[in-house]
Amino acid sequence: MAVLVLAEHDLGVLSPTTARIVSAAAELGPVDVLVAGEGIDQVALAAATIAGIARVRVAQDPALQGLTAEALTPLLERLAPEYTHIIAAAASVGRDVIPRLAARLDLMPVTDVVAILGPSRFERPIYAGNAVETVSSNQPRHLLTVRASAFRPAALGNEAPIEAVQAIDLVSVARFIAAHRTEGNLPDLSTAQIVVGGGVSFGSAEKFALVGQLAHQLGAAIGATRAAVDAGYAPNDWQVGQTGKIIAPDLYIGIGISGALQHLAGIQGAKKIVAINSDPEAPLVKLADYALIGDHFEIVPTLIAELDRLGVKR
Repeated sequence: MAVLVLAEHDLGVLSPTTARIVSAAAELGPVDVLVAGEGIDQVALAAATIAGIARVRVAQDPALQGLTAEALTPLLERLAPEYTHIIAAAASVGRDVIPRLAARLDLMPVTDVVAILGPSRFERPIYAGNAVETVSSNQPRHLLTVRASAFRPAALGNEAPIEAVQAIDLVSVARFIAAHRTEGNLPDLSTAQIVVGGGVSFGSAEKFALVGQLAHQLGAAIGATRAAVDAGYAPNDWQVGQTGKIIAPDLYIGIGISGALQHLAGIQGAKKIVAINSDPEAPLVKLADYALIGDHFEIVPTLIAELDRLGVKR
């Protein structure tokens, strides 16, 4: 049994998500990692250091810039006969390419996997994370998207061989034009150990900046509810929840967040939850390990000042 993992990368940097997907895939057999794109030599070198990888396969072509599903699907389809499992992160690229590949191969994909019980048995959350479904499949080949936050990253220190894969006849009807990014030096939200999240109760983007101040103090990533994103207080890539990013930090601090079901589905993997809210009956407060009840415009500045006094600084 051999497994192919599609590497996640951006701006020539390998995403920490990839090491988590490799950790999950290692339970199934020897792991190859496919690095696709253009100008990705450094990404391939970084992937080769992940423990558990047998080899890194590199496909470079202008059509693969932007990692569109139209270009990736025929490449993966050509490689598919060599593997029993093809795995991608349950993120934008994986959610786009795996179902498309499944249609081409006439297979049923298993999405949002949070546990691997065997070569053909997987667990995935359903009903907005309120139940976990065990999926058994007797298909000859398995196509999976894996929730990276559910797995610890694989160690580093490997020196896997790197080989080129011919990227031929990759014609995409979609063309990558530009990427609009949120600049910052905070950890990646999907894999951060500490996340500070804010809700729509802040009332404006200017006041939502208080979330960023606490996040910078702790060296944490910033998250937001869908309502806060829809109101324009935070960019789309900060959204946490069923329709945003699924996270599993060691510590999640939710400020002014009531705790809608869709948001709670995105933070169920958090090890510890701290809620800062004026409503003691809010769902997030009831779920939290610790709750600070009061006006978050008073509590958060006091918390920042106290952390600063204690020398807790990024």
